[in-house]
Amino acid sequence: MSNNAKRKGKNKMWIIIMAIIGVIALGVIIGISLSAPGRREVKELTISAVDFGKLRDGTYVGEYTGTKDHSRDTQVEVTITGGKISDIKILKGALDKEGKPAELTGGKNIEDLFDSVVKSKSLQVDVISGATLTSKAHLKALENALKQAQME
Repeated sequence: MSNNAKRKGKNKMWIIIMAIIGVIALGVIIGISLSAPGRREVKELTISAVDFGKLRDGTYVGEYTGTKDHSRDTQVEVTITGGKISDIKILKGALDKEGKPAELTGGKNIEDLFDSVVKSKSLQVDVISGATLTSKAHLKALENALKQAQME
């Protein structure tokens, strides 16, 4: 095989590799562009105050459903016993394949966030760094459940 033929073969290989990289990059750019409105929606969520002193006993389900995209839709179940939160379960959201809370950044999970809520008796807690949007979506679902539990 001549050097000229070898060079042409290498050039074709590089063209194919660059084309594949280009297609992948285009896919990533399109994916990011399509999810941007949903990320912005969650980022701008406001978490309202809930009066933790006025919670009725029972089990309540709250959810957050995005209007721009559904990648961070969440659903939680809150059990109130003796006027206090006794249990919070994630029904939909940051769960692993076995249905357990998924590990987020820093080895934390949404249960750690919920523990902060229970301890401080407030939804105005620090979100998990590196998982801000996931944290906010779960806090909004929890807020919606607790609003159902509030005594009028």
